[in-house]
Amino acid sequence: MTDSKDTLTINRGSMKIVATITCAVLYAVGAYLTAYIPSPWGFGQFRPAVVIPAFFAVIFGPLPSGLGAALGTLIADSVKHGYLYPGSLIAAVPGNFIGFYIFGWICRRFSWARFIAATNITLISANFIVAFLYLYVYKFLYLSALPLSFTDIILLSAGLTVWWFVTMLPFILIVTPILIKAVSVSIPTIVPESVRVRSVRMDLPDTGLSLSMIIPGIILLTIGLITNFTEAGRFLIHINRLPSLTPLTGLLYGSGATLLILGAYHLIHKSRK
Repeated sequence: MTDSKDTLTINRGSMKIVATITCAVLYAVGAYLTAYIPSPWGFGQFRPAVVIPAFFAVIFGPLPSGLGAALGTLIADSVKHGYLYPGSLIAAVPGNFIGFYIFGWICRRFSWARFIAATNITLISANFIVAFLYLYVYKFLYLSALPLSFTDIILLSAGLTVWWFVTMLPFILIVTPILIKAVSVSIPTIVPESVRVRSVRMDLPDTGLSLSMIIPGIILLTIGLITNFTEAGRFLIHINRLPSLTPLTGLLYGSGATLLILGAYHLIHKSRK
């Protein structure tokens, strides 16, 4: 007979398999819904669906979220292009796996401070990995379709990272905690005790959450000013083959102002309670 300890191990293993499949399916659907909203850089897409693997990283750990994110992005990209998309295999799959594995690893000993740290670390590292692998390995080496220098590719990768960071950050910091708290209350048996206790009894640290949006907002507004009033603007036009700076500065000013306003509103709103 199988003792209770073995049964518990089997149940946990089965749950992780189910969680991986569920994460992959939900992420694929969510990513596909916004797959046709491109970035101003000409590469990459708007993807608020990152809230899904972020949620699974906290509830089920590194492996289900990493594998689910990798499989989900491959499915979404391949459905969009109508075939197994090599750009996704080369760039998005490893980037998503590494990023959300890191997210889950940081949140193993859960706290909201760790959640905020995991969000920032994952979005910076994973998005740069995806951008660089896509631009350099896929477009430059594999397709020979990107006539840019290595330095230009690094800068363009940084630009894509900025785009993804500022468009994903508010969704993870605002939507994912709501999902975590809702599941902790409605289905507590699937939630790790450390997550359940801290998510229900404790709110996100107000200052930390606000600064996580205010600081990037200020940085983006500063980059926008530098782009408009220095030679950096002409260089960005060159590497992105744009007729003007309007798309880039619009992204920088718009996203910077949005993050700054959201962070300031959250800080002021909480301080009044």
